[in-house]
Amino acid sequence: MANRLLIKNGFVVSQDPAIGNRPETDILVEDGKIVAVAPGLDTVDAEVVDATGTVVIPGFIDTHRHTWETATRGLLPSCTIDQYLGAMIATLGPAYRPQDIYAGNLLGSLEALNAGITTLVDWSHCNNTPEHTDAGIAGLREAGIRAMYAHGTPASAEAWVDSVLPHSEDARRVRSEHFSSDNDLLTFAMALRGPGICRPEIVEHDWRLARELASRITVHVGMRITGLHTQAVNELHKAGLMGPDTTYVHATTTTDEEIQHIADTGGTISIAPYVEMVLGLGHPPTGRAMDRGLNPTLSVDVVCTAPGDMFTQMRTALAQDRIRSFGDDADVPFTARLTHADLLQFATLNGAIACGLEDRVGSLSIGKDADIVLIRADSINTMPLVDPVATVTTSADTSNVDTVIVRGEIRKRDGRLVGVDMPRLRALAEESRDSVLTAAGLTPEWQQTNAGVR
Repeated sequence: MANRLLIKNGFVVSQDPAIGNRPETDILVEDGKIVAVAPGLDTVDAEVVDATGTVVIPGFIDTHRHTWETATRGLLPSCTIDQYLGAMIATLGPAYRPQDIYAGNLLGSLEALNAGITTLVDWSHCNNTPEHTDAGIAGLREAGIRAMYAHGTPASAEAWVDSVLPHSEDARRVRSEHFSSDNDLLTFAMALRGPGICRPEIVEHDWRLARELASRITVHVGMRITGLHTQAVNELHKAGLMGPDTTYVHATTTTDEEIQHIADTGGTISIAPYVEMVLGLGHPPTGRAMDRGLNPTLSVDVVCTAPGDMFTQMRTALAQDRIRSFGDDADVPFTARLTHADLLQFATLNGAIACGLEDRVGSLSIGKDADIVLIRADSINTMPLVDPVATVTTSADTSNVDTVIVRGEIRKRDGRLVGVDMPRLRALAEESRDSVLTAAGLTPEWQQTNAGVR
């Protein structure tokens, strides 16, 4: 007999044009897949989840997060990109032990699930040893999140400043040892450096390796960094390295010509609007990307600076792009393009496409995996319901995430994570924080003056 789950009587926002948005609708899940979306479905032999008073959406998809940094939450709340690179990559990263990567990935993945993010691109660039890599993957797997693990470099200045270090050949072992199944919640990618970060011959070597391993590629490009003037996308285009398997992260200083190259080669783009503005990476290219036929995706990036939820990213992107849509002349009508509905697509279906997972997730479509989130629409900050999409994108926050389901498995129920030992998780996070910050000489003043107080 099939394992059946029935989500009953929710306001379904499907992100599937064939289904649309439907009030008082049920979703039937069998063996982790959506098999029916309709009112009044049969409850026989099914575990029932009462979705009354909720908006039911596909799980959010975060297309770029350095999850290993989670235990440094709030360390750099108003830094610049130069300060971030100096502190996190050059100073803190080398102090990380494998158990710190595990703790960060476990905590960060559970944080994502708690916020309704069911798919995460773990942009892992603290692979100081193979043991660090294995520990990070173990943290993702234990959390039960769907993740695209993007294997990157060690955290060191040598790997990120005019680097002559090629991507580690350990990627071959990781691919074969951890990602042999096509039906796993975890899939493989490579987090590559681009032109301006490493030498041209290293760029070509790394791209060849990724393609040999049949890996998706995610790469930072077009960031406003002191002394870095490379047009990375143009360089990749000239080298013939661009393709539909690649997601370009940030792209804040990319030219319109470069954005067109991304569109023409079938690439995707990941925007982290909160971090891009706070760190001074540049203006998020949301509207410019849409103008050229690209479907943007959203990402948290780093919780040492940004909140770890998708609600913040959607609202920041909406406000930022709309404010750039008008000038100083009040007699020129305001004709903004970006809407709240666009943002929900960025955070769901577009993210699935960027991960190569659009046949599995991103919409509540029959035949797809049941990655489903219930958002309370009857809470003090969300009631009364008028527009269900607006409830999700402009009213709700993490406190309204009632239920989170990943491939039919309930990971959060009635507002609480399921099966998580919170005291153990807190101990892991605090021990990792203390070890890393102490080793890097960045112990907070309150800890120095109040030793032993937590």
